[in-house]
Amino acid sequence: MKIGLFFGSFNPIHIGHLIIANTIYDRSELDQVWFVVSPQNPLKKRKSLVHEFDRLRMVELAIEDNFHFRASDVEFAMPKPSYTIDTLTYLSERHPDHEFSIFLGSDNLRQLKRWKNYEQILAHFQVFVYPRPGDKIDFEHPSIREIDAPLLDISATFIRESIKNDRSVTYLLPEKVIEYIRAKGLYL
Repeated sequence: MKIGLFFGSFNPIHIGHLIIANTIYDRSELDQVWFVVSPQNPLKKRKSLVHEFDRLRMVELAIEDNFHFRASDVEFAMPKPSYTIDTLTYLSERHPDHEFSIFLGSDNLRQLKRWKNYEQILAHFQVFVYPRPGDKIDFEHPSIREIDAPLLDISATFIRESIKNDRSVTYLLPEKVIEYIRAKGLYL
């Protein structure tokens, strides 16, 4: 089975994530997309992250109607911070019958050379790159496949600030995610 891994803090998951995942799924030969909730990104500050189990639950709620999508907590039991190569190695060993690839925004592609063992990622895994506003894809490699996807500039920071300031996030988040955030009092 061909699995595309969409790594992220998903703090919270929003419609931009879902549109990108669905677009890559639709324009590739993938059988499934796994949303890998990262407890801690080594290149991001941790200050505004809600608990990883809340973020996982929001992903589950957001994708529950799409049988091609799956939420993954694989990094929860791994050493922190999470490194993509370690997760890819672990999943490849645990699921030798699966072929894994990763999703990457063009903004993160510029930082790829800062990633732990990025050469190993490029040597063994396909990387689907989607465009981000203001970024050009200028990194060429046989493992990199550019996907024509909508340019989306939806910011989780904007969403968190909107929630904190009691502003509407309707249409930015799936309704079930909005209900969960309200019920748990997240991002206030």
